[in-house]
Amino acid sequence: MGTKRLLILGLALAMMSLGAPDGGAQDLAQFKRIVKDLSSARYQGRGYARDGVRKAGKYIHRAFEKAGADEVTYQPFTLDINTFCGDMEMWADGRKLQAGTEFSMREYSPGVKGEFPVYHVDTAHFDGAQLLADLARPENANCMVVCEFWFTYQHRDVFSRLQKAGACPNAGLIYTWEAPIKFFKAYGEKVVDKPIIWVTPEAIAGVQRVRLNVDNQFLKDYATENVIAKVNGQRHDSCYVFTAHYDHLGNLGRKVYYPGANDNASGTAAIITLARYYAQHKPQYDMYFIAFSGEDANLRGSTWFAEHPVVPLSQICYLINIDMIGDDNPSLYCEVSEAGMARFARFEAINQAQGLFKALDRGDLAANSDHYPFATRGVPCIFLENKEGSAYPHYHTPADTYRTVRFESYEPVFRLITSFVEQY
Repeated sequence: MGTKRLLILGLALAMMSLGAPDGGAQDLAQFKRIVKDLSSARYQGRGYARDGVRKAGKYIHRAFEKAGADEVTYQPFTLDINTFCGDMEMWADGRKLQAGTEFSMREYSPGVKGEFPVYHVDTAHFDGAQLLADLARPENANCMVVCEFWFTYQHRDVFSRLQKAGACPNAGLIYTWEAPIKFFKAYGEKVVDKPIIWVTPEAIAGVQRVRLNVDNQFLKDYATENVIAKVNGQRHDSCYVFTAHYDHLGNLGRKVYYPGANDNASGTAAIITLARYYAQHKPQYDMYFIAFSGEDANLRGSTWFAEHPVVPLSQICYLINIDMIGDDNPSLYCEVSEAGMARFARFEAINQAQGLFKALDRGDLAANSDHYPFATRGVPCIFLENKEGSAYPHYHTPADTYRTVRFESYEPVFRLITSFVEQY
């Protein structure tokens, strides 16, 4: 055997000893294609107002079938959600602001139409009682109250009153938030009494009057579904579960949508390519791949599954939740359940041996993604996210597109996961 062939064989054996998958396992081209498809205008941000999430669910179902999964099913559930798919216009002293860039809506805000005086809160000399007294003056009647968001959060006992009908005569609230302006859905299962708008400080500074033309639509019992794929293993008494949420924020008016390339077309694409890998490499145990809906609506899909599992939660060897890996931070953020900590050292050893990431930065367990409903039920699980790279500033903005998403972390994440399963 020649020296060159010996070298190749040695490298191959070394890779096997580290538990790394074979060199052709990570299908980066397919990963990119799925991210591009799911973040396209066809799916309108995979939200609820224009059925983007339903269309995306059908796309993912077909993708799992093409990947070679043995079974692909839907798990339907319903949710209540507030949406903004109609008029979305705002003027500040006659200047029209750009929706999604200079202003957005709080997810539980009602619609609002009309022209309003503006009251700017003096945060340097703040007095809650004085604020309420000022707003009771006739000259401030029906005004929009402007204040920096984090300040209102620190004094929410006062500002929560300003959201309620009859508690104060203001028309609504304007929260300032440094650019890039964000949009959320987590608490959109309700609608409060008064409109709440997020605006960049520059867009509202010194403004005396605003005009608003905003529509909302509250969807009661909106039908959506988790998409579940299964690759049969050699044994059926235990399983691995790979999860990612495919829903996102949908629309902000008729013209603006949130593509969600990083959040979370990237994670969805990853579990589809993992399904393809295990369909081609017969696993020891059953493998489940779950694309959750309703994550951005406060973990609704994963909570539903945890309450109505298709496989007993006690049979899950490990659950790996992939969310927002479309970035280029050399370190990988993770959260681990209490039950999952027994195997976290294995992730760290694999990462170090293969030189995948500079570090696995473990944070405190939080209700921030779909691993959480499982973690609280004693399932061994880990959450993987590549954050605070060059794509991260576009999170929850219309700029989270295929052009701004990054692909550097996909292959090392793939290798980390498949090597872990192989060595478990």
